[in-house]
Amino acid sequence: MESKLQKLKCHLTEINDLNSAAALLHWDQSTYMPPRGDDARARQIATLGRLAHEKFIDPKIGQLLEELQSSENSLPYDSDDASLIRVTRCDYERAIKVPPTFVAELSSHGSESYQAWTKARPANDFTAVQPYLEKTLDLSRQLADFFPGYEHISDPLIDFADSGMKASIVRTIFAELRAELVPMVTAITSQPAADDSCLRQIYPEPQQIDFGVEVIKRLGYDFNRGRQDKTHHPFMTKFSLGDVRITTRVRENDLSEALFSTMHEAGHALYEQGIGMELEGTPLARGTSASVHESQSRLWENIVGRSRNFWKFFYPKLQLIYPQQLNHTPLETFYRAINKVTRSLIRTDADEVTYNLHVMMRFDLELDLLEGNLKVRDLPEAWRERFKADLGIVPPDDRDGVLQDVHWFCDVIGGNFQGYTLGNILGAQFFETALNAHPQITNQIEAAEFGTLYGWLRDNIYQHGRKYAAPELIERVTGRTLSIAPYIRYLRTKYGELYNL
Repeated sequence: MESKLQKLKCHLTEINDLNSAAALLHWDQSTYMPPRGDDARARQIATLGRLAHEKFIDPKIGQLLEELQSSENSLPYDSDDASLIRVTRCDYERAIKVPPTFVAELSSHGSESYQAWTKARPANDFTAVQPYLEKTLDLSRQLADFFPGYEHISDPLIDFADSGMKASIVRTIFAELRAELVPMVTAITSQPAADDSCLRQIYPEPQQIDFGVEVIKRLGYDFNRGRQDKTHHPFMTKFSLGDVRITTRVRENDLSEALFSTMHEAGHALYEQGIGMELEGTPLARGTSASVHESQSRLWENIVGRSRNFWKFFYPKLQLIYPQQLNHTPLETFYRAINKVTRSLIRTDADEVTYNLHVMMRFDLELDLLEGNLKVRDLPEAWRERFKADLGIVPPDDRDGVLQDVHWFCDVIGGNFQGYTLGNILGAQFFETALNAHPQITNQIEAAEFGTLYGWLRDNIYQHGRKYAAPELIERVTGRTLSIAPYIRYLRTKYGELYNL
């Protein structure tokens, strides 16, 4: 068994190296690549994607997995080796259904589409990306059709990101959550809006970057195993457990943009940096699902980063950096400003209460596109109509409408957005469980001491990587299945106090 397991690990490490090289090219494309590198970069990424896929679906791996099955049954279920065999078999059985030529085409198209989007969004030109989006939709349907027997065409695409989830389950969760959120949004937005003018002054970029770096260092982000750069749409990427990078974007007239983007991506990175080093180079060495990953970015960004206790420590430091802008702004005014609830255009800028309405709209539009009930050419108008119905405002243009999110312009259509709201739900569920175990966490946040919280998350979630599927991990950690109850309690407590609900 040991010899066969070692052979499997060697194969998987080579595949991981190819995927990491492709990820490095993606990172460079999104940060420093010169504009004329577009065509070659798309080809390079496609080549690496095809080679990695071909190596993974090699019958030798299937044979090794078959030979290791009996040995797997003799190992403890939660051992690293049994988990590696189990997870790799699941990945392998899915991967062999998708031809390498299709993987290369999808990778190349995603790279080309992304470059088109980086030009089309600033130009407010949906027609420039419409052909790319139409091809993305076609490729997304083809990908789903490699997995026949689905209940809904989006189910395989949702399962890629959130294993075990499908459209009908997500719809049920979203309907339950929506019934709680809509009255809350109505009650809050019927009141005078909080004054957030303190955030809309001029805040020079270098100090914004430096402050964000100081914050995430205290959270636990290790710059010896990471770095931060600027990009169009912030993201986290990993090339190894020793190289986990984040990106951010800065607006000098909006203090919240860079800081909360930085904390959000650092939340993702804390997860990846916390994975056990013994899992390096294997399919286990990454987060278990999109929703669990998003639970960490939203937990650190919102539950921690937008809390009053957090700012009791950090606000005086921020005032020292920007005395002219903030010295006459009390902490309570600042706290209300960063938690302002309003009907807004941009998902990534949305407050905690309205954010999920943005996600649900995108999820429903994805289903409509995949079902054929909505044409790509009609997407901008459908976006405006749905936005007006859900949030009571209409985007003035496509730049702040259908073009605002990068996801459809670099990935498939389907399975991209449900993880954000599921992550919000899970973040509250995990945090409530951590508080029950360590009630002192609240006071520690006020002193900028995050070791207890980070340690609990690392021990219970991060270190395991993909050893447990999301539903199993959630139950192991919290003692129950996914529930919206902790999230609703969190929102009602926080915003009930802010808005006298």
